[in-house]
Amino acid sequence: MSPITLTVLIFGVMLLLMVLRTPIAVAMFVAGSIGYVLQAGWLPLASFLNTQAFARFASYDLSVIPLFILMGNFATQGGISRALFEFAAAVMARFKGGLAMASVMACAAFGAICGSSVATAATITQVALPEMRRHGYSGRLATGTLAAGGTLGILIPPSVPLVIYAILTEQNIAKLFAAAMLPGLIAMLGYMAAIAIYVRLVPGHAPEHDEVPALTARALVGVAPIAIIFIIVFGGIYGGKFTPTEGAAVGAAATFVAALAKREINWAKFKQCFYATAESSAMIFLIFLGADLMNSALALTQVPAQLAGVVQGWGLPPLAVVAAILLFYVVLGAVMDELSMILLTVPIFFPVVMGLDFGMPAESVALWFGIMVLMTVGFGLLAPPVGLNVYVVNGMAKGVPIAESYRGVMPFLLSDTVRTLLLLFFPPISLWLVKYVG
Repeated sequence: MSPITLTVLIFGVMLLLMVLRTPIAVAMFVAGSIGYVLQAGWLPLASFLNTQAFARFASYDLSVIPLFILMGNFATQGGISRALFEFAAAVMARFKGGLAMASVMACAAFGAICGSSVATAATITQVALPEMRRHGYSGRLATGTLAAGGTLGILIPPSVPLVIYAILTEQNIAKLFAAAMLPGLIAMLGYMAAIAIYVRLVPGHAPEHDEVPALTARALVGVAPIAIIFIIVFGGIYGGKFTPTEGAAVGAAATFVAALAKREINWAKFKQCFYATAESSAMIFLIFLGADLMNSALALTQVPAQLAGVVQGWGLPPLAVVAAILLFYVVLGAVMDELSMILLTVPIFFPVVMGLDFGMPAESVALWFGIMVLMTVGFGLLAPPVGLNVYVVNGMAKGVPIAESYRGVMPFLLSDTVRTLLLLFFPPISLWLVKYVG
């Protein structure tokens, strides 16, 4: 069997299992096992599994993932989201579409202590959706805004997908977080601009103005814990006081203290935080194992290495190659979640990109490509037919057809497109803050 045929077979088995609703980790594990056995046999596969699982899960760097997830769960169960939304609503109420813009701001702030897109969307939706509907926002605009705003949970650090990219490519997590800061803020401002334009071009989806309480000292006090946690975690990381893993542990502890101070968390919620963290971490680690096996099977075919050589031999402009990879991510996002995409494709595409000449140091290329991948996988969270964020938010919005929610995210997908092109053609935007990280 030729290498190309084997590669097609491996991907075909994975996609078939996914269509049959097999968990993505199992689909990749089975497809990788078949490919590995066909090339090397059962005994080498058994030997690989005997060592690879321990080697992967014993990595100290991986401990940052459950810690950031735990931090997000404490924030979710601790009632922090309501204070964020009330503050943002008071600030933005003077503008048409102000509550929708406030929802985006709340998602960005919550994402700064969460690191999960779906958790951000679901948490802010619980608070913001009833208020937007009460003030006369259409189901289309309300759900579209919250689904798009949820993607800021992974665009603004800490970001679990970005941590995974750093581990796979052996890059500095702190530098990747710094590289994501400015693009994340651009994403937030782009979404707010999309709302401002939409409510003026398409009347009837938002009231002329929102009647919400004015900004008060109580609202400022309510968001103070979030600001303090952010400063402690990222100030400590960039100030050299502790590593990203230690920063995640400090952030989780600080978020727990903030939740206790708000008197929102009880013993049942405390246990739920750890149960949810264990479930999410186990899912991510199993995907890691499945992706490792599948990537090893693909490596045996030599196709990824041949692909890198072929692409370099074409003589295409480096930006054209990256643009083609990003388009592939957009298509792949229709059938796969962002973590699976990163784990499966980065080991294939990263060597290809690093072999091209962008006129930048290798580390800068690696950081910039990581931000481009992060920005692009967000498309899959919004775009049909999957759009996980859309499904989550729509499921919480009783009476809003799913088609309306998909129409609601279209202005935000346009904003995503503009932002991605901006970052593609102007890499220094992503790298500006990195130079200040030692």
